[in-house]
Amino acid sequence: MLGLYVVFVVENMHSPLWFENLVSQLRLFFVFLLPVLPTYTFCFVSPRIKMSFGWTVRSAPGRWTTLSPSSRGAHGSTGLFVPSSPPVDPEKVKELQRFISLSKRVLVVTGAGISTESGIPDYRSEGVGLYARTDRRPIQHKDFVRSAPIRQRYWARNFVGWPRFSSHLPNPAHWALSNWERLGKLYWLVTQNVDALHTKAGSRRLTELHGCMHRVLCLACGEQTARGQLQGRMAELNPTWSAEAHGLAPDGDVFLTEGQVQSFQVPACARCGGLLKPDVVFFGDTVNPGKVDFVHQRVREADALLVVGSSLQVYSGYRFILTAQEKKLPIAILNIGPTRSDPLACLKLDSRCGELLPLIDPH
Repeated sequence: MLGLYVVFVVENMHSPLWFENLVSQLRLFFVFLLPVLPTYTFCFVSPRIKMSFGWTVRSAPGRWTTLSPSSRGAHGSTGLFVPSSPPVDPEKVKELQRFISLSKRVLVVTGAGISTESGIPDYRSEGVGLYARTDRRPIQHKDFVRSAPIRQRYWARNFVGWPRFSSHLPNPAHWALSNWERLGKLYWLVTQNVDALHTKAGSRRLTELHGCMHRVLCLACGEQTARGQLQGRMAELNPTWSAEAHGLAPDGDVFLTEGQVQSFQVPACARCGGLLKPDVVFFGDTVNPGKVDFVHQRVREADALLVVGSSLQVYSGYRFILTAQEKKLPIAILNIGPTRSDPLACLKLDSRCGELLPLIDPH
């Protein structure tokens, strides 16, 4: 079979523009080469940190039919945090295809389950989520704001976890949804994730409901900066500090001992000296009301709603399903395991997002 081997080189992953450069290479590939050849193997190489990983792609007219890792890469198996699921049911695929084909303005709500297939752990997945693996719980907004030791612990752990977290790549599900948008099928995308993987995949009609870990916010003056810049400042403040993680947690967090974090120096806002916080909604905080109103309006303008990789246990996402129900929109759910909205859905699928979504023709 005719094919092509493509290599993308990442020269400097410490540069804030390294991912933009990679995405530019990807866009050229997908726009000009993907429609032409049926088979591709493409590989990403980073000479600085000795990381390489790749996928093999086989294309079919109008959609991707398979996209799977060709090697484990630097981060190990991307299936480590994905719960077990039954094989894809061809009949269910047909039902989802019909659901999508009948919609002209589908709104998609995504959760952590779409990113576990990129190697990012979540909180609630059965058997593999943080709650199943440990007795640890996520940081609370009020604790972060009130306690300097808690901020020190948070930023020390985030400093160690950031290089790995920021290097995660979109998986076939992210790329499929980006393709739906490009073809005019996806009306709006609402993600509860803070990993920027939809943005990396090229999605633009996007609301990051809970913010994004790739931005940092000053709680005093409101200044926003890139998280990559803060990584450099933290490295300068802690030239001799080092720590090895004892485990992975969601959202770029890792496990460190109290002794490891005690000497870590936390930078303040370069503009005003205020407290710095990732530009995300921590547990116990609330989503900006204007953002909520905006998403409610997008739901009212849609003609169908698809949930991808979310149990909808958090009300901030669940409320939009209730709005869709009030508007009598058809609701489909793709998630491994039960969700809060299963009784409201006309279609429920228990499959991996990255295995099923690329099978759907968005035309």
